[in-house]
This record gives sequence, structure tokens and C-alpha cells, in this order.
Amino acid sequence: MKIDKKIIKELTDYLNEFNLTEIEYTDKDTKIKVSKSNTPASNQIAASPGKVDSEAMSKIISGTKITSPIIGTAYHSPEPGAKKFVEVGKKIKKGDTIMIVEAMKTMNHVPSTADGIVREICVEDGMPVEFGQTIIILD
Repeated sequence: MKIDKKIIKELTDYLNEFNLTEIEYTDKDTKIKVSKSNTPASNQIAASPGKVDSEAMSKIISGTKITSPIIGTAYHSPEPGAKKFVEVGKKIKKGDTIMIVEAMKTMNHVPSTADGIVREICVEDGMPVEFGQTIIILD
């Protein structure tokens, strides 16, 4: 069996472009899985046991995080060119659709789990998301 280095290179580029840790490609009887386990030092948070800087932690944790309920591709609007579900600064209520995550050709509406004002949208339109990944932060 000859390994297509072009596919591996392309999958590796996707890992870096979308900040993924693992990606898998299957075609007929060929299955290629590319993963990385090391993260850059700039993305790591170091904490010493016992003493934690509470001011730094409050900046990191402040706000209500809404996470993706499934793995898929996130979309900010119901269709290309349509009005976005949420914008930064917009007040939303619990149950409002904040995004769509497409998985296996199914469009899954993601409801807000809390009331609040959108402080940050953490994923770009069309970006892959993982289960439990923060997609929006509310104040």
C-alpha cells in the first residue's frame, strides 16, 4: 500500500488551521488518522498547587460559558448571508438559538443555557467545534 503524503500534509494543515488535536480521513479501505498531543506553551496555564492567583482566575472564568453540545461545524446564521443569531452586545434569553452545529448533514440548533448579554463569540462561522468547547460567553 502506498501512503499519499499529500493527504497527510493536508490533514496536518487542517489540524493547525482549526486548532484541532485530532483528525481522521476514511476512503474505501484506507483510513488515515493524524493527531498531535503537545500544545504550545502560550496555550498552557501553569498553576502551582496550594496557591492560585484569584484575580487572574476571575478574569479567566468570569461570565457564563455556553458550550457546544456536539462535535460538528458551527454556523452563526441559518443560511449563508442571513442575519446572525447573536451579535456581541446583544441581550439573549435562555432557550434562544445562539448557533447551529451541523453534524452528519443534520443542522442542530444550539439553545442558550442562560440569560445574558453576549460578551464574546468564541468560534468563527464555519469553524469545526468539539463537544464541550466554549462557543459563546455571556455577561
